[in-house]
Amino acid sequence: MTGSRRIDAVVGRIAPLDGAAMAAAAARLDRLTKPPGSLGRVEELAIRLAGITGRSDAVTRPRTIVVAAADHGVAARGVSAYPPDVTRQMVANFRAGGAAISVLARSLDAGLVIVDAGVEGLAPSVAGEGQAAPSAPRPGVEFRSTGRGRGTADLSAGPAMTRDEALAAVEAGLDLAADLAERGAVLIGVGEMGIGNTTAAAALTAALCGAQPDAVTGPGTGLDEAARARKAAIVEQALAINRPDPADPIGVLAALGGLEIAVLVGVLLGGAAARVPVVLDGFITGAAALVAAAVAPGVAVRLIASHRSAEPGHAVQLDRLGLRPLLDLEVRLGEGTGAALAFGLLDAAVSLRDGMATFESAGVADRDAP
Repeated sequence: MTGSRRIDAVVGRIAPLDGAAMAAAAARLDRLTKPPGSLGRVEELAIRLAGITGRSDAVTRPRTIVVAAADHGVAARGVSAYPPDVTRQMVANFRAGGAAISVLARSLDAGLVIVDAGVEGLAPSVAGEGQAAPSAPRPGVEFRSTGRGRGTADLSAGPAMTRDEALAAVEAGLDLAADLAERGAVLIGVGEMGIGNTTAAAALTAALCGAQPDAVTGPGTGLDEAARARKAAIVEQALAINRPDPADPIGVLAALGGLEIAVLVGVLLGGAAARVPVVLDGFITGAAALVAAAVAPGVAVRLIASHRSAEPGHAVQLDRLGLRPLLDLEVRLGEGTGAALAFGLLDAAVSLRDGMATFESAGVADRDAP
């Protein structure tokens, strides 16, 4: 039990994959004019979509990419090559349409929802002196705010947030996933923004996977080896001070996580309950997936891993989740860029399933023909 009736109720609605829909999708693929299984993992994608959605004819549009953003108190420890203000500046860039994920979302005909989960000086609902509300987002981009207006505390000095704060952020993600599903989204990609969040993700990964901090702490925004080693020491310090219990994933999230990670945990749980496939990005969204899968073990099979990040801890996460990434392009930008790139493969799987002729319709003899 998480301590939230709303979260527990959503977890209770997460069902196993639909075996009948998967069998129907596989049978359709085997009737197409090709040797069985010759499209490899592209065929596996079509079958996976069927299992997640319960529909052998699952589609990939309309779709939305959710990018959650938040500040991290640990950023003051110099764990990033960029200053904390960059989080707020990049959210403005997302809204204006100038970021990488903005370009990819437009090119892929995907909606883009930016969530201010706790960015200082940005949320309109808490704007005050020196906190001007941001301008309207570009068409096709939606902006939401949890209204918090500040990020987490320094996880290396104590808990990043209270349990109630973590639960509230997860519930905000549940609300978002439910709203997107009700509005017709059949595919969700997830991404994030938050200076310092690779430190939080490394701490979460070490705690939930039983890994050594040094093995799961990477360069993030481009640290040199000396700075990366200091970052790993900060992760180790956070674990020693907070002593997170892996049997209590919400407690681990509260002690070590970021608010944007908590929101994404809710999106993953809500998407799974609504039978909407959710495509993960990289290391940070992988940390959210670890928490979500610890809360609800049935979540992992309903997630699609878009790519393998250059961050060393990402492989550890994927192994624990039992997920094979679709791509390995040495991408480590975040923002949901890997998830967006994977949309093309999902589109291809559906197009091939629906557009290819069958042996019967094309008048082609299959391998079993006399």
